[in-house]
Amino acid sequence: MNEPFSLSLLAAAAALALAWPRLSRRLALSRAKHPSLTGHARMAKRVAAQVPGYAYDEARFFSADAAPAEVVARRRAGFARLAGQLNTRHAKSIALTHSAREGISDLQFTGAYRVPFQFGPYLRQHLGLGSFVQRTDGVMVTDLDGQRFYDLTGSYGVNVFGHDFYKACIAQGSARAAELGPLLGNYHPAVAWNVEQLKRISGLDEVSFHMSGTEAVMQAVRLARYHTRRKYLVRFSGAYHGWWEDVQPGPGNPLPPGRTYTLKEMDERTLKVLRQRQDIACVLVNPLQALHPNAAAPGDSALIDSARRAHFDRQAYTAWLQQLRQVCTERGIVLIFDEVFVGFRLGIGGAQEYFGVRADLLTYGKTLGGGLPVGVVCGKAALMKRFREQRPADICFARGTFNAHPYVMGAMQVFLERLHSEPVRAMLQGADARWSDRAEQLNLRLRQAGVPVQVANLGSIWTVFYTQPSRYNWMLQFYLREQALLLSWVGTGRLIFSLDYSQAEFDAVCQRFVAAAQAMQADGWWWHEAGLTNRKIRRGVLREMLRQRF
Repeated sequence: MNEPFSLSLLAAAAALALAWPRLSRRLALSRAKHPSLTGHARMAKRVAAQVPGYAYDEARFFSADAAPAEVVARRRAGFARLAGQLNTRHAKSIALTHSAREGISDLQFTGAYRVPFQFGPYLRQHLGLGSFVQRTDGVMVTDLDGQRFYDLTGSYGVNVFGHDFYKACIAQGSARAAELGPLLGNYHPAVAWNVEQLKRISGLDEVSFHMSGTEAVMQAVRLARYHTRRKYLVRFSGAYHGWWEDVQPGPGNPLPPGRTYTLKEMDERTLKVLRQRQDIACVLVNPLQALHPNAAAPGDSALIDSARRAHFDRQAYTAWLQQLRQVCTERGIVLIFDEVFVGFRLGIGGAQEYFGVRADLLTYGKTLGGGLPVGVVCGKAALMKRFREQRPADICFARGTFNAHPYVMGAMQVFLERLHSEPVRAMLQGADARWSDRAEQLNLRLRQAGVPVQVANLGSIWTVFYTQPSRYNWMLQFYLREQALLLSWVGTGRLIFSLDYSQAEFDAVCQRFVAAAQAMQADGWWWHEAGLTNRKIRRGVLREMLRQRF
């Protein structure tokens, strides 16, 4: 072996030895990502950019699964009956929705993403849905036509204790703030009282107020980066933490992923990454993901087959959070619980109390405002401070014109007072077992009815899933509406009950739910050929997209 060659080998070996720690960390990071697109934001954005827009014509709308003529005829008749019923019954609500849609971008978006996009245009042309309502009472919502629905929307998670509860919070809180009015900058006395209550509930030292859950999470992450002097946050595959760039790095965000690691939840390889890397400021946990770890929030727009699954294992998720807590403590990583959605729904102490794991920073939103917009960060004193005395120009800025708005603080004060009232205590006592039992009651009725539908739940938050392959599961949301069950625009992906549902009211929901599923089955939407699988459906849709694209 000649000397120059030997020197080259030595140089290459030395370079490899120097680079190996970095390469090893990079490999560990790759292995800790979920194999689906939800774990690979850059790839997901590339794939999303290539999906072609196209729509099924009338014939394809009813026979996307190559159903026989007799089944197609049943579907056509069922759809005509259903559309006629809804269009007539809710004419005023639908008319205002159509006229307002042109000027409300949110209505345009939610209307376009209720069902898989191929079916959307024909569906919207023939079947109208009203988004305007006029009244709530108890668990019921009344639309502009006077038609009453059982409310399963949960107001995006705000409605934990029932509509009447929040009406009282707003009315009484507004009365308390009326003398001061919307004065900003100074504080209403309710602020001080609210802070003391939130410190006691969260077990943390300090509180800051914001105008939304998204803002609260933004501030929590900013504080973690400021105090650790590290850049990266860890979020888990599929988890939602608001709509700002760093926590939504995939489709839906026009920017490429920034300083965010999206890792696999409930996985030892993720813990290894947390132990190895020196650049992680914080880990974000949304406890709602316990219902469907590593999967995005379920919506019917993605329901192209029956692959959606959900299952809550409290013991397993508790063990995972305990491991996460230990590693974060060892590595000086800030553990943030995002309780914007589940806060107070799992109990007064929230996910910290429910799972028995303490966070360093905690975010609230939605229900805590007593029905008004709010975001809150609770945290340890060392993490909440926004400036350094020894470096006066080194600050962590976070202000907002409407933070601690007097009317919001008044409604929040009433909310926090009423948490300890007898009606609320009755709703929370035994709620976990009660709502799991109710989910099983519905599942039993669905099995007895012979329909391919089941539900999974985390308390009063439910997800519907389907037990046989089908292209048409998304149709169930419209049969449920015919039965006066009101869902949000994500359809059967998320049913959110308020805790004030009585057993009689829940029984009525069950009866209507089963009736809707039976009607859908009778109309032929769940016909499927022998040997059909979810994989075959997905492959067929992929081939269809490729033909459209190329």
